[in-house]
Amino acid sequence: MKRLILKRHIIFSAAVLVSFLCVSVQAQQEPEKINEYGDWSAYVFAEGGNKVCYMVSQPKSHQGDYTKRGDIFALVTHRPADNSKNVFSYIAGYTYQQDSEVTVNIGNQNFALFTQGESAWTPDQATDNKLAAAIKRGNSIVVKGVSSRGTKTTDTFGLKGSSAAYKAISDACGIK
Repeated sequence: MKRLILKRHIIFSAAVLVSFLCVSVQAQQEPEKINEYGDWSAYVFAEGGNKVCYMVSQPKSHQGDYTKRGDIFALVTHRPADNSKNVFSYIAGYTYQQDSEVTVNIGNQNFALFTQGESAWTPDQATDNKLAAAIKRGNSIVVKGVSSRGTKTTDTFGLKGSSAAYKAISDACGIK
C-alpha cells in the first residue's frame, strides 16, 4: 500500500511539474508589448526566468528581384542576465548566400554584418553599441544583402520613434 501511495505521489508530482513547465514555456513565448513608438515597437518577455527586452521594426520599403520573401525585421535586444545589451539582429525573410556580408547604412556610418541562415548580426559588442547609438540618432537605415539564389535586396527602415523605443526597453530591463 505504501508503494502505491508513493507511486501516485510521484505521478501526481510529475503531472504538476509538466503542467507548470508547459505554462512556463507558453509564458516565455508570448512577448508583452510595452508600446509603439513611430516606426518601432518595444517588447519584454521572460526567458528562463530572466527578462529580455527588444525593439523591432519592419521596412518601409524593400527592393529586389524575388518572387517570394518572408517577413523582414530589424531588432535591438537587451538580455541583462547575460550582460548583453544593444545586440542588433536582422531577419531577411530569405536564406542568405553562404559566407556573405550584409551592409547597414545609417547616415554616413556603415556597418558590416555576418550572416547565418536568414539572420545577420554584428561581429562584436562594440559594433552593436555603435549601431544602437546610430539608430537612436539617425533618420533611416538601409540594409543590403544577397540571397542564397544571388538576389540582391535593399530594405529601408524609418527611425522615427527609435530613441523612445530604446528608452522603453532599457527602462524595462534596467539598462543604464
